[in-house]
Amino acid sequence: MANSRSWQGWILAPVGLLAFAIAATLVYVRVAGPALHPDPGAIPSVTHRQPSPRWSAAVERSRGIIRNSMAGQNLPGLSVAVGAGGETVWSEGFGWADIESRAPVTPDTRFRIGTASTVLTSAAVGVLLEKGALNLEGEIQTYLPEFPKKPWAVTLRQVMSNTAGVGDDSGPAGALYRQRCEQPAEALQHFAKDALLFKPGTQHRSSTYGWIVVSAAIEGAAGRPFLAYMNDQIFRPLGMNNTGAESAADENPEGVGEEGEDPPIFTLLHHMILRPLGIGGGEARPPSKPATMYTRGFGPKPYFRYGFHVLYPRNLSCYAGSMAFLSTPSDLVRFGLAMDAGKLLQPATVRSLQTSQRLASGEETGYGLGWEIDTVRLGGEPRQAAGHDGELMGRRVASLITFREAGIVVAVLSNMADAETPVLARQVAEAFAQPAPKATGRL
Repeated sequence: MANSRSWQGWILAPVGLLAFAIAATLVYVRVAGPALHPDPGAIPSVTHRQPSPRWSAAVERSRGIIRNSMAGQNLPGLSVAVGAGGETVWSEGFGWADIESRAPVTPDTRFRIGTASTVLTSAAVGVLLEKGALNLEGEIQTYLPEFPKKPWAVTLRQVMSNTAGVGDDSGPAGALYRQRCEQPAEALQHFAKDALLFKPGTQHRSSTYGWIVVSAAIEGAAGRPFLAYMNDQIFRPLGMNNTGAESAADENPEGVGEEGEDPPIFTLLHHMILRPLGIGGGEARPPSKPATMYTRGFGPKPYFRYGFHVLYPRNLSCYAGSMAFLSTPSDLVRFGLAMDAGKLLQPATVRSLQTSQRLASGEETGYGLGWEIDTVRLGGEPRQAAGHDGELMGRRVASLITFREAGIVVAVLSNMADAETPVLARQVAEAFAQPAPKATGRL
């Protein structure tokens, strides 16, 4: 009998653990996956100033689009800014920068912009091109001797156009997420010796590594630290006071929350019992902190596949101008307006950066030198659009789109990974491209 009970125990124990796991998952789904904004009209928003009467109708249309989209996508927070006629005409934050503390998104709330960082880095290359310190056709080793020679020559243009064959490391398991780099060149040891994925000029493939190389080349050509150069030549001249990059020690210096820090059972208890009870987390965040990033559908542990969880901080300092920048929509709109108006770079330089590159076969890539290029219908007419849909760990978080001919610039940032920011940016642009309704009245 004793042996029988022992065997029953061995059999029932896994069943019990399975039942507990199923119950725990259901509880986690219920706790972490509720509708954040069930009533679109009740989503809170913050704006520093009301738009002028000229744009009030476009703003109201855009507010409805944004609130409905946030409710439909179940987004915690979102921020938007629009430039038209050479100035920023609207900026507003919606929802929460942090779910637990209910800290509101304001126009000054900073977000990670992911790979949209490349448009800012591209502009820095433009400054150096105009000074004669860089040459797009020059081999990358001219400015970065640390980058090993490859079987084929690799030019700065090819690296910037993502046609050089340099690899990528933007997924959730990226090796550089756990590194700290004071300078972009420090990251080269992790990938520079890798073989190219293809002969330069024959294919187009997005490369976060490639834009680390570009960042290091900027540093070499400028003779100054990359971030200091970005600050002095791009951010401060344009009044982008909320734009910058984390240092090697700013974010998550002790590796808190990184995979492998705690056994899964302790992390599970924290998320399913302690946090819902208000124990060990949820304290108010200082308003200067960037928006908390969230994700769903994937995570460092299997039980995160349901509901929301915080996108655990990763230090992005090694990625430099590839995807390390934080910004606000207002700052990005200032940048886009300056590029379109020739206030930062000469018009010819801007055109060279925003021209779709061609492969050796003659095929267009739809990508310039750090800029995504497309033709989009706006106000009923086809318009060339230049910008970038920024990704973080392979998921969309930001969109900047500029229509130079129409004089419209839109930036949309979210703190939920895989938000439909590209769709929202285009819908908002369309709202501002529509003519304002004519006033009616009795004679």
